[in-house]
Order: sequence, then C-alpha cells, then structure tokens
Amino acid sequence: MMRQFELVERVTSYDPQADEDALNRAYVYAMKMHGSQLRASGDPYFSHPIEVAGILTNYKLDCASIITALLHDTIEDTAATMADIEKMFGPDIARMVDGVTKLSRIELQSDHSKQAENFRKLVLAMSEDIRVLLVKLADRTHNMRTLHYIRNPDKRKRIALETMEIYAPLAERIGMSEVKSELEDLAFAELHGDVRDSIVARLNYLREQGGGLIDRILTQLNEIMGENGVEAEVAGREKSPFSIWRKMQMKNVAFEQLSDIMAFRVTVASVEDCYRALGVIHSHYPMVPNRFKDYISTPKPNGYRSLHTGVFGPERHRIEVQIRTQDMHEVAELGVAAHWSYKQSQQTDGRQYRWLRELLDIMEHASNPEEFLEHTKLEMFQDQVFCFTPKGDLIALPRGACPVDFAYAVHSQVGDRCVGAKINGRIMPLRTPLANGDQVEIITSKAQTPNPTWERFVVTGKARARVRRFIRTQQRAQYVDLGRAILNRAFKQEGYDFTEKGLEGVLKIFKAASVEDLVVEVGEGHLTGRDVVSAVYPELKTAQQKAQAQQQADNIINLKPRQTPKKPGNATPIKGLDAGVAMHFAGCCHPLPGDRIVGIVTTGKGVTIHTIDCESLEQFADTPERWLDLAWNVEPEDKDVHLGRIDVIMANEPNSLGNITTVIAKNLGNITNLKFTNRNPDFFEMIIDVEVRDVKHLTNIIAALRASPAINSVERARS
Repeated sequence: MMRQFELVERVTSYDPQADEDALNRAYVYAMKMHGSQLRASGDPYFSHPIEVAGILTNYKLDCASIITALLHDTIEDTAATMADIEKMFGPDIARMVDGVTKLSRIELQSDHSKQAENFRKLVLAMSEDIRVLLVKLADRTHNMRTLHYIRNPDKRKRIALETMEIYAPLAERIGMSEVKSELEDLAFAELHGDVRDSIVARLNYLREQGGGLIDRILTQLNEIMGENGVEAEVAGREKSPFSIWRKMQMKNVAFEQLSDIMAFRVTVASVEDCYRALGVIHSHYPMVPNRFKDYISTPKPNGYRSLHTGVFGPERHRIEVQIRTQDMHEVAELGVAAHWSYKQSQQTDGRQYRWLRELLDIMEHASNPEEFLEHTKLEMFQDQVFCFTPKGDLIALPRGACPVDFAYAVHSQVGDRCVGAKINGRIMPLRTPLANGDQVEIITSKAQTPNPTWERFVVTGKARARVRRFIRTQQRAQYVDLGRAILNRAFKQEGYDFTEKGLEGVLKIFKAASVEDLVVEVGEGHLTGRDVVSAVYPELKTAQQKAQAQQQADNIINLKPRQTPKKPGNATPIKGLDAGVAMHFAGCCHPLPGDRIVGIVTTGKGVTIHTIDCESLEQFADTPERWLDLAWNVEPEDKDVHLGRIDVIMANEPNSLGNITTVIAKNLGNITNLKFTNRNPDFFEMIIDVEVRDVKHLTNIIAALRASPAINSVERARS
C-alpha cells in the first residue's frame, strides 16, 4: 500500500504546483473515515482508494482528481457527508465526489431499471466534468484486478458483464486504449475463462515455435529505417486474448487464419516522418490488400491518430505496422488523460467529446432510463464506418448505418426533414448501408416528418430515439382524439355533456397528472368511458351495479343449453380453438396458412393470432397464461383467402406501378390496399395488402416481383 509521502511525491513530480496540504488532508481523512473496514480480499478498505489514486498518478492527472480518488467512497460507505467534504476540500471536489458516489451504486443494484437510472446519472456527471469518468474508470480497474476475491460467482459475472458493456466502451470513447484493453481482458477472463486460457496457450506455443521471431522482425525493421535515414523507435506486441477472440468471432475464422496477431509500432519525430516510414515499409515488403488505414488525415472520433498497414514482413510473416509520433502515441494509450491539465481543453476542437453530446441528446429524447441505456449501447458498442459530407466533414457512424443515421448525426433537424439521399452522387434508398469513405448528401424538405418505418433500419441510438419520440408524440395525439370521442359518447349515453373541466376533480382517483393524461388512458384502452363517468357522477355507479346484478339473475333464470349448427363453409381455420371463440388475425404480422402461429388471449377481444416470430409477442413474455398453442386447420382444397402484406421499393419510372399490379395479378393475387410510405424523385416506397391462399402463394408473388426490373427490393412486411 502506497504511503502518504509516496503519493504526494508522485503527484508533485509531474505537477509542482499541486496542493500538498490538500493531498495530505484527503489521505488522512479517508483513512480515518474508512477505519477498520475490510475488502473481500481481507485487506484494509482504505487500500482501495489509495490504489485508485495511484492508478490516476500513472496518467499524471491533476491534484483535484487524485483527492477525489482518495475520497470517492467516503460518502457512500462511511459517515461522511457532502457538507463535510465541501467544507474541508471545496465545492469542486465535493461535486466530483458526489458524481462518483452516484455512479458506484451501479454495482449494488441488481434491478435493471435502477442500473439504467444510475448510468443516466453517470452521463450527466461526466458531461459536467470528464474527470468524474476518469476516476470511475480507475476505480473499476482496481475492482476488476481484485474481482477474484468475491466469492459469489453470479456477482462476479454481473460486474464483469457490466465492465464489458459499459466501462470498456467508455474508456475507448475517451481514447484510453490501455485501460480499455485491461478492462476487457479482465472481464473476458471472468466471463469466458476457458476460451481465454486456450488462446493464451496458443500464443505461448507460437512464441516457443517462433524462437525469437519478434526480436528478429524488430531488428530488421530498425535496420531498414536506419538505412533509409528515418530516425524511429520500433516496438512489438501481441494482440490481447480478448482482441483475438473478438476478431475470430466477427470474421468467423480460426486462430490460425488471423494475420495480425503480431503488431509493430514505429514511433517517429514528425508527421512527415510518418509518411516517409510508410514509404520505406511499402517499398521493402508487399502490402496486404485492404489493410491500409490513414487515421492521421482522418482521426477517429476519440482523437486517435496513426497510420496502419498490413504487410508480408520479414520471413514472409503477415504483420500489422502502426506508425505514429510520440504525441500521437500518448494520446493513443491515454486519450483524455494524456493532457492532465484538462481544463485547457478549450484549445482542442472538441471533436472527441461529440459522442458525449450525442448521449445527452439521446437522454433528452428517450422515454425512460431503460430506453436510454439501450440506445446508448447502440451508440457505443459497434464498429465504425467513416463517411463525409459534401463539404468534406467527417462523420463517424456504427457499421450498418444508413443515410437516415447520417442525417441525424449531422443535425437532429436534418434527420427529421430527410426525404432522400445521394451516396457518392447517386440517389439511393434511405435504408442503404453506408461504407467507409462514402460521400453522403442529404435531401431535406420542410414538410417532412420522421417516418415510423425508419425505426426498422436505423442503427444509431440518436436516430432511433428521435424516431421513437415522434411516434410517441403522434400516437399520443391519436389517443387524445380517440379518448375524447369515447368520453363524449359515454357522457351522452348517461345524459350529460362532456367537459374537460369536469375531469379535473377525478384526476387523483385515476392517478393522472393532467386531464390530457386521463384522456390518453381512455384512448389507449386502460380505462373505459364508463369508469370515468362513474367517477365524475358516483350516483350512477350504484344504479349500474343494481342493473348488472338484475341482468345476471335474469341470465341464470333464462339460461338454456343451445347448440349452434356448424356450417361447413364457416369452419374455423385454427386448430386448438373452441367453436364460437372470438378470434382475429394480428395486424402486426398478418399470419398466413403455413406460418407457425400462437394465440394471445386479450380481454374483450377474444384470441389474437400471431406468427411465432412476431416482435409484438415480446410484450406478452411475462404473461404465459395468455398464450395458446395453435395450428392451421386448412385443407389443400380450401379456397379461402387471407391477407398478406409486402413492403416494396420501386423505381420512379413510367409504368413501374403497372408492372407491379400485373405481376401480382398474373400470380393470382388480389390487391386490396396500397399505401405509399415514402416518395422521392427516384424511388417510391409502399405497403401493398394482397389476398393470397397461404405463405407459399405470397412467397411466389414476392419472387416474381423481385424478377421485375422496376423493383429495387420487396420483402414481406412485419408491421
């Protein structure tokens, strides 16, 4: 455990202006407050904040960050209060300690919604002061180093998974690749220990078989740099076990097929020397196709700059070479922490913090913490593609992103008003996946609003949050109109006039915040119009109860067994349902004979038939008692028709629509409805409802449409 004077000496070695008195007071105060507390390892608890502070001194962080590290657990785990911290160390440090304290509760919560809420607090805290995140990452690093002392395997797994999903990506986003790699590897060891051991064993075997291969390659690279007058420092390394495993999973290849297990770093004095060194390497060794990347001219969003190339190097081994200056190397390893006097960050262009602004924007538009966490993972956890605006500005997006994602990345209003896109000068559908280097021009219209169908293909959290917010707003307006109509009718049936003022007195009964919220509840079907009328006029409720009791008594007296003859032509097409049970087919998936189906019992509606893969079934996962196992009862000779729905994107050319209708008619399909969902000068998107016999019939129609030159794409619709 680091002693008090050792910690102070470390800080003053890189920051002579550090407040030694405050450091000493923080050390003593934290030791006093934690007292006899012990960690799971049996060590004094105070060793943990000291180790966290020590980790931060390796990154040469400022005095306030070190003090925050020493105090970061005092409010949560001791009798210390915010007022005490502020009185002794000032408001800035108290605010940072408070930020880290809120975050550390994440480990203590098993409930997903509480975890999501605390992550939301994390984003707010680090948006105000990025040092909060630096302290938290150091805290998590030490906790992961000592994770094996925790006896409960479920708790270890939960902490490791959280580290992999939240903290490692956050470390990457601020450019701290060293921290990110350590967190990933420690979490990987806990989550997939056997796999990691296997990869480590293979690396050891390669090392033994190579017999000093890395040293020989280093020697040869140093020689060719010297012969060509390039002053450079060459170092070699192996990829981490987790990086190797992730690449094996992504590319679906075996360990032996990986070409960049060994990577070599060439550090030079200037940017000009970077390109000179690249020329030397390419002139001596054959380049591996598609393995060159220039992150100097187009840096990564976290500020990372370097040249990457793959070559058949010494002894014909495929190796990866990274070329950078010393400053670039410090940023690559330490990211934000490479500049410990971070308060001068206004000297930078702020590009590396764009992702943080994106998270705040997602937070603003997400309906709840769980949705925010979901969208944040979309934003952070995917590989990236780099695209350009017509003016040459770089936009980084997750792999698989489309022009709508690009539009929202440029600006929220550009996304909302997007009607089309040109990719490399050609008009393309909005769902087209973008590739590295694409130049994208967004076509907008003031009359456009977000299209609900965009949610199916956008991949960024920001785009999905904006589209969902629009859908919620649109749906709320519809529910308000429907709720008012229901209440109007309900009040008139009882001989009263409906007024919104009359609802104000019953808001507390229904726990509604406003009259509009109450109307929405009625429109959504959570309340009936009669419920509201009865609450406004309680005397009606008693009369209704008496009438209902009398009706039930009459029904019992007049009850007679009755059988309804079953007409052959009206036979139920579903096995597993009793005759007379009300049923209807779900409008979200449009099940057809041949689909695997399931029934959902819905109060007041009977049974709703869904396909087994319908996304809407997720909302019924917690109520298995409502599920019915069903099958089709359709004979081959039956000629009943069913509704199938398809999504079509066609070229905006003369006779395109005529071709579509002709193809459907020739394949014995009958169009019952056609709706255009998106129009632009080159493409039309539409939903077509077609009467078909079964899935096979619809599949044949889709296949015939795909063969038509007027069709860009056609798929079976799922909503």
